[in-house]
Amino acid sequence: MEDRRTPALEADGIIEGRNAVIEALRAGTAIDKIYLQKGETDKTLGHIASKARAAGAVVVEADKRKLDAMSRTHAHQGVIALSAVREYASVEDILQAAEARGEAPLLVVCDELSDPHNLGAVIRTAECAGAHGIIIPKRRSAGLTAVVAKTSAGAVAHMPVARVPNLPALLDDLKKRGIWVFGTAADGTTALYGADLKGPAAIVIGSEGSGMGRLVAERCDFLVSIPMRGKLNSLNASAAAAILLYEAVRQRLPA
Repeated sequence: MEDRRTPALEADGIIEGRNAVIEALRAGTAIDKIYLQKGETDKTLGHIASKARAAGAVVVEADKRKLDAMSRTHAHQGVIALSAVREYASVEDILQAAEARGEAPLLVVCDELSDPHNLGAVIRTAECAGAHGIIIPKRRSAGLTAVVAKTSAGAVAHMPVARVPNLPALLDDLKKRGIWVFGTAADGTTALYGADLKGPAAIVIGSEGSGMGRLVAERCDFLVSIPMRGKLNSLNASAAAAILLYEAVRQRLPA
């Protein structure tokens, strides 16, 4: 029964059951994240976890209720994998792509953007704006799942996405390479239309609920505020990304 259902599930990015997940890893399927049932000490699950980590996948523990809610077959055997729709790029790949195009790097860094619809929308906007790549953290972030791909309207096939273990360290490295870091913040001291986005730039978008983490915000060269004229004082994360990206597009237009 499980084997007959697997192709339909894989089309939706979900792979369930020990044998199905082991076969996916053995076949070299790009795995974004693997959920293992908390408290299980089974050798097979330990084997899956080590193979997944070696392949670069994120492995997280989840309680049985979460796995039951995710499951389509109701026979997950303590393991559910989410396949990635494409391989992750490296930060070096992204910077080399900018160099090859003879353009100042324009990157989008998403700080723990957990909603896949938001990440997909950011990827779509970044591709349309001509950004060179997206960078996300390995933990507490949506990944390149089927939902993200669908929301991106195909942009995920063209926009390189890199995944790093430590965003503050990544921002430190970008700054050493001469890239200015612009974070979005409601209380930012740099007004949007006063930000100089013509040079090498990384735009940091905070999470849906709490915005940028403290360590990430401290690494920003500029905290940019978007003008608000209504009664609300914040925008959806993907909308904020679109506004900054297209201000960068405007500034980079040939004179």
